[in-house]
Amino acid sequence: MRGMLDFSDKEAVLKFISENGVKILNLCHVPEEGKLKTVSFSTAEKDRISEVLDYGERVDGSSLFSYIEPGKSDIYISPQIKAAFMNPFSALPTLNILCDYLGDDGKPLDIAPKTVLTRAEQKLQISSGISLKALAELEFYIIARQQTELLFAGAPDRNYHDSSPFSKFEDIRNEILSILGTMGISTKYGHSEVGRINGKDATIMEQHEIEFTPQNLTDMAETVAVAKWVVRNTCMRHGLSASFIPKIDLRHAGNGMHIHLCGLKHARNIIADQSGNLSNDSLRMIGGILSFAPSLAAFGNPTPVSYLRFIARKESPMHICWSARNRLALIRIPLWWKFKKEIHGSESCRETFEYRAPDAFADPYLLLAGLALAVNYGLENSAESLRIAEDLHAESVKKEEKRFKLLPRSCSDAAKNLARNREHYQDKGIFPTRLVDGTIHKLEGFDDQNLWKELLGRPEELRKMLMEYIDYG
Repeated sequence: MRGMLDFSDKEAVLKFISENGVKILNLCHVPEEGKLKTVSFSTAEKDRISEVLDYGERVDGSSLFSYIEPGKSDIYISPQIKAAFMNPFSALPTLNILCDYLGDDGKPLDIAPKTVLTRAEQKLQISSGISLKALAELEFYIIARQQTELLFAGAPDRNYHDSSPFSKFEDIRNEILSILGTMGISTKYGHSEVGRINGKDATIMEQHEIEFTPQNLTDMAETVAVAKWVVRNTCMRHGLSASFIPKIDLRHAGNGMHIHLCGLKHARNIIADQSGNLSNDSLRMIGGILSFAPSLAAFGNPTPVSYLRFIARKESPMHICWSARNRLALIRIPLWWKFKKEIHGSESCRETFEYRAPDAFADPYLLLAGLALAVNYGLENSAESLRIAEDLHAESVKKEEKRFKLLPRSCSDAAKNLARNREHYQDKGIFPTRLVDGTIHKLEGFDDQNLWKELLGRPEELRKMLMEYIDYG
């Protein structure tokens, strides 16, 4: 993500603070849990602000990452001045700057998710000459307590593209779009999504979605983290709440975070061939992702609630396969503009394929790093990945022969798959060993192998567990 404020150097930041009456400088960073964190500084002490912009600040890494030991936990946050924006929610004029994590040697922290993603992108580029752009679809519920009788209530789970008055929070969503734009975050569109829950306790939950325009993987990861912060703050401004929980009720639509990918080589989109059909390179990429889908769940679906979304379906994937346009497939090929010939092959990334498993509880950096490595594997192992793509194509397999493997059903399953594939992630140190160890340990700690079966017959216990995750991620 690059903010609206395009600072060239520290002096430009100091000048902006002085000329615009900025009272507070926030250093913001995104740790393991994916929520934007903040350290605030008064700008009254100009020498102190100059020092902060030069050096950043020291923070407790063990409170930010589960795989950093408390005994040696100090790390640095270092401001990246090109990722700066005015805080639209602060009562005082406040400048926010996103930060990188550095180790005690002043170099990028090896286990920091952004560092992992940078290494994965570099490996893909060096190996294949291909760079990926990603587009995330961010789904969320806006939640309100109704004080009066609900007018134009609408039907449950019939909210797709609804307009007001049936969509109660259209104005809130549009305000989010506008704020993102002022911060330099480019969006594709926003709309009301399928989910609508008119609760018995006078609560209304309405699902919405915002899609972003394609960006390189690191920028998209930052965009997702900042956008979740904007969604929550905008809702709070209006006395509302928002949740990215993958499943808020088993009977209703869940929140996913689908990822569209396009590959660029020599500044041209290679997803389609010269005839406008799925290219051979795309099939290799798809084959690579399908190969590692069970272990990618460790990064894309990191909580027990994530797997309730798969089990309850509602347009969520269940089987490891790919398809043209079928929303129940793990990878979907969306409708392209084939009749617009001038678009084909351009860098617009209109031609993509969509990975539908992740949810917004994912660490977007580690998820996209895993996808980059899977794509690279598919490109490097052409014969194997093409065979996998052929075998797992839903439309080409005869109905009586369809025996697609299931996605993991729990964090415990995802941990086992990550342990099985760990050499793939750890190759050349892309994912550090202690990060993989920490991820496996965290997933195993949920002990959720049979959780969903145990909770299905206990609605109150299920509701209690879901409420524990309502503000997670």
